[in-house]
Amino acid sequence: VQLQAFGGGLVQAGGCLRLSCSASEGTFSNYVMGWFRQAPGKEREFVAAITWNGGRSYYADSAKGRFTISRDNAKGMVYLQMNSLKPEDTAVYYCTADRRRTFYTVNSVADLKTYHYWGQGTKVTVSS
Repeated sequence: VQLQAFGGGLVQAGGCLRLSCSASEGTFSNYVMGWFRQAPGKEREFVAAITWNGGRSYYADSAKGRFTISRDNAKGMVYLQMNSLKPEDTAVYYCTADRRRTFYTVNSVADLKTYHYWGQGTKVTVSS
C-alpha cells in the first residue's frame, strides 16, 4: 500500500486541523492504520491508531481527549482530527499502515516496528 498524508499547516494554539491520508495499491480494509509524529530533534512517536473497521482506536496520552482517528474504507482514507492544538503538537505527522486487521498486543500499537508502510509526512506548526 502507498500512503500520502496531507492537511498540515500553520494554526494558532487552541485551533484545529484535520489530517488526511490516502491509501492506494492494496485492499485498505486489510490494514491497521496509524499516525506518528516527529518534532525537530526528537524521536518519532506514536499518536493514534485504528483497527481495520474502526472498531477500536488507540491514542497516546498526549492525544487523548483532543485527537480523533477515523477511517473510511470505501474511500481508502484515514483521518486525524486534531482539536485544542498546543505548540508542543508541532511536528511532522506521518501516516502509517500494517497489513493486519487488528493489533495482537496493546504494546504493539505504539511500536514503530509494527508498521511497515509509511507516508511522506505532513508538517503541522502550532503557534503560541
